[in-house]
Amino acid sequence: MTNDVSVHALHFYPVKATRGCAPREMAIEPWGPAGDRRWLVTDASGRAVTQREYARMALASSEPLPGGAVRVSAPGREPLDVPVPQPVRTVPVVLFGDTYEAVPAGSAADAWWSAYLGVEARLVHLDDPAVRRPVDPAFAEPGETVSFADGFPLLVTTLASLDALNSLIAQGDLPDEGPLPMNRFRPNVVLAGAAPWAEDQWRRITIGGLAFRVAKPCGRCVVTTTDQATAERGKEPLRSLARHRKFGKSLVFGQNLIPETAGVLRIGDPVVAEAP
Repeated sequence: MTNDVSVHALHFYPVKATRGCAPREMAIEPWGPAGDRRWLVTDASGRAVTQREYARMALASSEPLPGGAVRVSAPGREPLDVPVPQPVRTVPVVLFGDTYEAVPAGSAADAWWSAYLGVEARLVHLDDPAVRRPVDPAFAEPGETVSFADGFPLLVTTLASLDALNSLIAQGDLPDEGPLPMNRFRPNVVLAGAAPWAEDQWRRITIGGLAFRVAKPCGRCVVTTTDQATAERGKEPLRSLARHRKFGKSLVFGQNLIPETAGVLRIGDPVVAEAP
């Protein structure tokens, strides 16, 4: 890799599955970006709900407030400020088949999400990310944890790979569905200057002096087919990924990272990657 690769954009998503934030700098904690996916919406049974079940979650926004609180907003709903709940009790929540403990956000937040989604819903908070949810031990060291992100602390993507994917879409049978923006893939870190698909070979990466282990490629789901501005679904990019980027059973775009160093990432930070 040349020394011309750098951070193009940074993103975090306070409430999982909502529109997130794009800061110029972002603190990195052992379990991921500070404030990333510390809040989760569930159904009445405690099972997590995301854009997979409710595409209109793409239209809801979440932004951090001082002290870890969050403001949620959505079309047709008044914004609601939700304070960090006191951890006097926890409730079980189910995410991808596994059960974890989280703190209920309270009746006002529950009512807001229930009204927006049209089903009985709950909002919960991850009070202690250092202990609540371990990373898959097949890819992690003992003690490594993650927030309510899909499975790993960070997701990195590159502009060149998006351009390459959009070229594949343009050559496919649904060219009108492209080009797609990067927000379809909901990354934490977007890099500029890398070659297309160079990230397939990375095993370790240093960004602005912070070290990350490349855990595994990111398998993509129906969320990537959801227009983040309209909540309408199409068939791309999954159709093109299935034809050109299928590794085993996964349709791959981007790489999952585990931090080895805490600190701060900034737009423009230089990047050095190590291949086997």
